[in-house]
Amino acid sequence: MKEAPKKINVVPFPELRQDPVSGDWILISQKRSLRPDQFEGEEEREIFPKKDCPFEDPQASGNGPFMIRIPADTRKEWTMQLIPNKYPAVSTYGKTSIEKYGPYQVAAAIGYHDVLITRDHFNNFPKLSPADAFNVFKVFQERYLQVARDRRIAYVSIFHNWGPKAGASIFHPHYQIISIPVIPSDVAHSLAGSTRFMKKNHRCVHCDLISFERKEKKRIIFENESAVAFTPFVSREPLEFRVFPKKHLPYFEDTPDKEMKLVVQVLHKSLSLFEKKFRNVDYNFFIHTAPIKNKRKYGHYHWHIEIQPKINISAGFELSTGIEITALDPNEAAMVIRGKKK
Repeated sequence: MKEAPKKINVVPFPELRQDPVSGDWILISQKRSLRPDQFEGEEEREIFPKKDCPFEDPQASGNGPFMIRIPADTRKEWTMQLIPNKYPAVSTYGKTSIEKYGPYQVAAAIGYHDVLITRDHFNNFPKLSPADAFNVFKVFQERYLQVARDRRIAYVSIFHNWGPKAGASIFHPHYQIISIPVIPSDVAHSLAGSTRFMKKNHRCVHCDLISFERKEKKRIIFENESAVAFTPFVSREPLEFRVFPKKHLPYFEDTPDKEMKLVVQVLHKSLSLFEKKFRNVDYNFFIHTAPIKNKRKYGHYHWHIEIQPKINISAGFELSTGIEITALDPNEAAMVIRGKKK
């Protein structure tokens, strides 16, 4: 495929790009969209009143007792607590055997569905203090390690929905952890792509992407000594970005505190920049990490965080081909999020 021009910041013509991990193609076509300023005029976000919020006092609202609490000392006001989801998507009880049903395979949806609630009704992740932002990820790690002891569990999905368009049914900032007995298809594709690249090149594909992005510098949003955020050259959505630890770390749960603090710092700063520019745009962020089972198989993987703003609507072309049309070049997206014109 013809390389993108080196001396310009924005692709002036439609261009197909292939993701080296998933193998998916995307289409960059800026002529199909207005400029990034179109996203600045969103309506004010509707704020659900505190007095009616079920997460102001989770236990009084009929939720179960906390499993993890910060601080642990119950004589002090809590800043965050992890509770079982009142309406879980999976069941804790049962076996994980896969059975045949005609041409299909079926299995009981065994697992855990947890909710992490932070105390302040208005402070979503970029508005947390650096210490509280780090503690969110420490709770993620602690719960991950607890769930990993259950041999039925194959994968732990950790994610945050911010805003109704991103699937948040409750305004109060919260995060979810769903543990399941199978490896999700998107994760399986990422693992397979990472495996193929390693076998062919004897290197981590994500380490190569990080090295390339840091050399080009066009799509970097923010970085420190241990982590980096950038808009992917192959972006499926306008304004999406990813956060990677620079060190090759396959397993989120095994990441040392030193690296984790700096990864969280980059996520915190990048989301702060994003919300400063796009205050009312809803988004999801989620962690992609190697699975719990057969850990020796996945040393080639590189865990990371993906941030997906809810801007695009997939229509006929996207649904019929699997090729997303991205109406904003990642170079320009990074500049806009950084708040710089060059």
